[in-house]
Order: sequence, then structure tokens, then C-alpha cells
Amino acid sequence: MSLETLKQSLPDYAKDLKLNLASLATEAALTDQQRAGTFVASALATGHPIVIAAVLGEFSPTLSPAALTAARAAAAIMAMNNVYYRFVHLASAPDYKSLPAKLRMNVIGRPGVEKVDFELWSLAVSAINGCGMCIDAHEQVLRQAGVGVEAIQASVRIAAVVNAVAATLAAEQASGADAEIAA
Repeated sequence: MSLETLKQSLPDYAKDLKLNLASLATEAALTDQQRAGTFVASALATGHPIVIAAVLGEFSPTLSPAALTAARAAAAIMAMNNVYYRFVHLASAPDYKSLPAKLRMNVIGRPGVEKVDFELWSLAVSAINGCGMCIDAHEQVLRQAGVGVEAIQASVRIAAVVNAVAATLAAEQASGADAEIAA
């Protein structure tokens, strides 16, 4: 499966998503590895099998084995961290902010790729998962590393479009199932 196949599977009303997928696949603000890894981590974060298959089919051949593993690791570790740190941020009791997380996060320190790339992928997943605390932390690390706002924005734009594609396909699948049940 490819990105072209994914675009073709979208309904006509999602034309903007098709156009955005096409333009973001060649986004110049990111390196090839940053762009591909952002697509992969974002697709994995959606959990949508068709989106995951299409994105992996399109972008995994362009990534080294280490980069593909790191993109997968970003999606995995952020799935955990985004829930935990969103809780810490949203809980009314201040006690949790001073407690250590006591969760293993070794991959963040040694992701197997450039730290900036892993941070971009983690930011994209955190945006999909809606963890403001994680978004702030990753964005700050990226800015301190000298990454420009255009590259940071590009990673989040990819996350937004990949997430919207997954949501649209899920809604189409659900409404098709609903139509069969109603008939």
C-alpha cells in the first residue's frame, strides 16, 4: 500500500486531506528522515491499520532500520508518556507534579537517531495525543537545539493531516457499518 492508495481511499469531501498529504510528502522544512519518521510515528499514533500500512509502505523503505525503529519507539513511548503527563497536568492536586514518574523512558535519552529527529517525532505524536505538557517540553528542546519554527510546524502539520485521514477513514467505515445495520 502507498500514500497514493491512501489518498484514493478518501472520500471526495476530504479533497483537502488528499492535497495536504501530497504536499506534506515533500515538505521542504524537514530532512527526508525527519519527514518520513514523522509520517511513520504519526500513523502509528493513530492506530488505524490502513493508514499505518500505507504510511509504512511509502516511507519505511526511505528510513534506515535504526530510524524506523526510532520512529516506532517515539510512537510507543509517547503513547505512555502522553497519558501520564496529561494526567499530571490536568489533575487538580499539585502533589503529582513533584513526584517522580517512575516510568522507564530510556529510549528518549538514546533513541538511535539524531536527538532532534526523535524530538520532532515525539512532538508529532504528542500533538495527536493532546498532551500539552509534552508538546511544550518537546517544542522547547527543539527550539533550544536551533530547530526553526517552520520545521516544528511542519511536523505538527503532518501529524494533523495523518490524524485527520485516520479519523475520516474510521468515520467512513463506521457509517458504512451503520448503513448496513439500518437496512
